[in-house]
Amino acid sequence: MSEMLERLQREKIVAIFRGIEDRHADRAAEALLDGGIALMEVTMNTAGAAGMIGRWQDKYGERAGIGAGTVLDLDMAKEAVAAGARFLISPNLDETVVDFGLKHGVPVWPGVMTPTEIVRAWKAGAEAVKIFPMGTLGWKYLAEIRAPLDRIPMLATGGVDLDNLADYFRAGASAVGMGSKLVNLEWVRDGRFDLLEERARQFVEAAKAIG
Repeated sequence: MSEMLERLQREKIVAIFRGIEDRHADRAAEALLDGGIALMEVTMNTAGAAGMIGRWQDKYGERAGIGAGTVLDLDMAKEAVAAGARFLISPNLDETVVDFGLKHGVPVWPGVMTPTEIVRAWKAGAEAVKIFPMGTLGWKYLAEIRAPLDRIPMLATGGVDLDNLADYFRAGASAVGMGSKLVNLEWVRDGRFDLLEERARQFVEAAKAIG
């Protein structure tokens, strides 16, 4: 088990930064850090993503695990790793990205939906997978596929909120990924970083209470 997978299973929450403006990004990251969030992904379709990842690795690398999301192909994977990403998350399964991560010591958690895709990702070398889109599939789907595939750690992304967080963990999620529920861009633009910190704290406490 990689250090990052161990951390994922311990921390239980990955904050997804998608479309955040660079001028607000550091304050938003600091608000989540202060609220207890220790794993953050910057999606590669965010303007200036690579620069943000590199800067955060320098500024927050001792406190947080900084990774890249929406890594669709090998070129994006190379750019993210060169920027300093400690993990790569995709909405899709690309075995060349998984292989690249293995060769460079950077865990890749690819996006999968079906049991066949989950096992393909695992056999390709992914030590965890992202079940996506959870907002549509729901935690009951996760519970069903976990029954025969319980050896493979699963990150549930999409549709997770405070009122159903426990359902996802009871269904077998090792961790959850959350975007706008944690990184509310309206609050960011309004400078309400206190609200971001408080929301982060609520999720962290809820995840710890589940155990």
